[in-house]
Amino acid sequence: MAKYMMIMRSTDEDLAKMADISFDEMLAIVGRFNEELIQAGVLVAAEGLDDPAQGVVVDFSGETPVVTDGPYGETKELFGGFYIIEVASKEEAVEWARRMPSLGGGKCEIRRVPSVDEFPQDNEWIARERAWRERTGQL
Repeated sequence: MAKYMMIMRSTDEDLAKMADISFDEMLAIVGRFNEELIQAGVLVAAEGLDDPAQGVVVDFSGETPVVTDGPYGETKELFGGFYIIEVASKEEAVEWARRMPSLGGGKCEIRRVPSVDEFPQDNEWIARERAWRERTGQL
């Protein structure tokens, strides 16, 4: 089993289409998909994100970090939320992403989440992370 992150991305146009759906209807659509993931025993985490206009970006491209308030005119696609699922393969993660409800377009990027076991176990920082994960029940 491996963990995969399904990253929901949308454009401003996609978000405008979603505005036509009532909040209750959106919750029902997403809730049904969440229930499928839960019943299948694959859901690890799922979160949506607030309006991009409420966010900030910390840009490290210069000598000192620069903080810019949203919205971000240069952004073509916005990261709107994510699921983390634990499944047997990338192909299974893709199948779950295909079943994800589309509320107005957008895309879903799928990325594997490496396990702490995949890193050098003799590294001090990996040992500290492993200990933290054990203490918090994440391992």
